[in-house]
Amino acid sequence: MSVMTFAAIYIGSYEVSLKVFELSGKKSIRTIDFVRSRVELGKDAYLNETIGYELLEKLCNVLNEFKQIMDGYKVDDYRMFAGPILKSVTNDLFVADQIKRRTGLEFAMLSNSEHRFLSYKCVSSKPEFSRMIQESAAVVNVGGGELQITLFVHGEVLTTQHLVLGTMRIAQMFRKMDASRASVTKHMRELIDKEMEVFKSQYYQNRTIKYLILTGDYSLELMRRMEKNMDGTTVDAAKFQKFMEKLEKKDTASIADVLNISNDTDILLLPSLILYGKIMETLSADSVWVPGVDISDGIVYDYALENHYAKPVHDFERDVLSAARSLSKRYMSYSPHIDALVEMSTLIYDSMKKIHGYGKHERLLLQTAAILHDCGKYVSFANAPQCAYDIIIASEIMGLSHRDRVIVASIVKYNTYPLDSYEKIADTLDEEAYLIVAKCASILRVANAMDRSHKQKFRNVRVTPKERQLLINIETDDSIALEKILFDAKASMFIDVFGIKPVIKEKKVMSL
Repeated sequence: MSVMTFAAIYIGSYEVSLKVFELSGKKSIRTIDFVRSRVELGKDAYLNETIGYELLEKLCNVLNEFKQIMDGYKVDDYRMFAGPILKSVTNDLFVADQIKRRTGLEFAMLSNSEHRFLSYKCVSSKPEFSRMIQESAAVVNVGGGELQITLFVHGEVLTTQHLVLGTMRIAQMFRKMDASRASVTKHMRELIDKEMEVFKSQYYQNRTIKYLILTGDYSLELMRRMEKNMDGTTVDAAKFQKFMEKLEKKDTASIADVLNISNDTDILLLPSLILYGKIMETLSADSVWVPGVDISDGIVYDYALENHYAKPVHDFERDVLSAARSLSKRYMSYSPHIDALVEMSTLIYDSMKKIHGYGKHERLLLQTAAILHDCGKYVSFANAPQCAYDIIIASEIMGLSHRDRVIVASIVKYNTYPLDSYEKIADTLDEEAYLIVAKCASILRVANAMDRSHKQKFRNVRVTPKERQLLINIETDDSIALEKILFDAKASMFIDVFGIKPVIKEKKVMSL
């Protein structure tokens, strides 16, 4: 595979960046240039919920300069993304249209889930990552508008939480505050304390972690000033926190000088230090690791995986399923039934590959829906499907995009409710997503009916498509009268969607 040049452009809440990479057949990714330009979109977005024409003009000028740089490097391909900041404003469609018309650059707007996952992908490719999450670790990504915390124990995801605490957002809140630096610092601390204490009480009670994996602006500059632990990679968390507390007392110019940062008036320095310090105080990790990657590294790594310039080294499917199981456990779903349902629905799905025409990703969405199908009962038995839908939509599941979550939530909803016509839900599902929901919900209905008593009566299940039937051969030593009644009732949607009839073939066996 020949060497190619790739560019990643990212539009964030306070800066626009261009990173140029060289990708080779040796599975290597090398950075050859990195350009950043300060464009504070958050200044307008967080205060006025729009992006004004002056900032738009500046943004387009910067992007056109980036195009010239890309031409100079003879870039073979590029990807350009705008962060959640652009989706949050009321004039996002107009801004996006103007960017495309004035620059000719094609780009996509990322949801928070997609943004964080791109960054996480690159971090997970590092050899240190696997070692750390096998013990216990918190992966914390701090952005301009928000931060995200993902907790790992023994390699399993416990939770992913999105907090509306970003450096630019905090800076804008206090920008016009007429008060001393000490007073501003105090109020910033109070704001951050409140959010972090809620997180701690909800998700971090009686828990300790060994590693804090931190990504965000100035984290690498801070790390470079610290003495490494014996492993040569991490630093002592307590020493790191004391260093930041010491820096907080300095003025912005002095902080910039200590960290060797050229912009000695950067309004983001103080909120960054306070935020990082509070994160460390809340999580109480032993050691801190800063991998030194950003969203641009995530963009190129994702491109490299898609185009076979890199091989995946981390099991993202396992992250999704372990996060789903943790969420299911939080809402007290019945585990033996869930295990049986995941196994049965997966068995049916795998036997029908030529019929449904889907692959590994849709299989993962079905499995996630099977794990979460009962979580709504924690809120209401009467309205469990709708409650489950709302819980899934509102929950961060690392590895799933917002569109994926809508699909999973809809599969769960229509596992019980009659499937709405496409016209009724076209505002939430595109045609492709609607078909995925219809097919996976049909499979989940049949699988769920086979364990309606929650007693796992079947064993040695074999599923075989034959002519216009799907034969489900089972062995049991118990009565399955209830399952047969509900199976027939649940099969109608399956027949409508696939045009074949599921049929149970029962074989009685004696219990040992």
